Amino acid sequence: MTARLHLLRHGTTAAVRAASFPLDEGLDDRGRAEAHALRAHLPSNAVVLRSPARRCAETAVALGHPDAAEDDGLREAGFGDWAGRSLADLHAADPEPVVAWMTDPAFAPPGGESLEALTARVGAWLSAHAEDEQPLVAVTHGGVVRAAIAVALGAPAGAAWRIDVTPGSVTELHAHDGRWRMVRANWTPSRDEVRAARGALAAERDGGNEAAR
Repeated sequence: MTARLHLLRHGTTAAVRAASFPLDEGLDDRGRAEAHALRAHLPSNAVVLRSPARRCAETAVALGHPDAAEDDGLREAGFGDWAGRSLADLHAADPEPVVAWMTDPAFAPPGGESLEALTARVGAWLSAHAEDEQPLVAVTHGGVVRAAIAVALGAPAGAAWRIDVTPGSVTELHAHDGRWRMVRANWTPSRDEVRAARGALAAERDGGNEAAR
């Protein structure tokens, strides 16, 4: 039996655009369109799980799965005292901790979670789902997807920094006999698909506003 996992990074948010460590924010219009455009590219019989974060809940709604089950194992790395601040501002105030965070997988932001801890947590989550019979869609975060790829490749935790994960992207992993392998990474719908989804969402919103008058 082969377990099939589709890892989705949530759509674009204001923090993504600003290169900031996020608070619990929602998607912007582009982020909703990115998620909506993925609907046709996911297995129709999948079990859908999501991170507790608002941006993942809104991504699940845009995917057409408002009742996706919340799974704490899919939460993003904890950023502690850095949440809500931009990487540039933190580096300008005190570059040493930022450099340590980007180069030492064992380093954690004050009150936060290290890359090593995140990778161990994600590895345990993958092990728990390595025998799933139904396809699984997990709406989660860039850090979680990077860590999952590193685990699947048998790479050290620090390798996650070398992996790009775009908002609104799909990474697919398969497991056979409990061993995960990467099938595709960082796949996104075409720009035309995202543009069409944005138009469809705008039309739905305008139609709803008209009906409410």
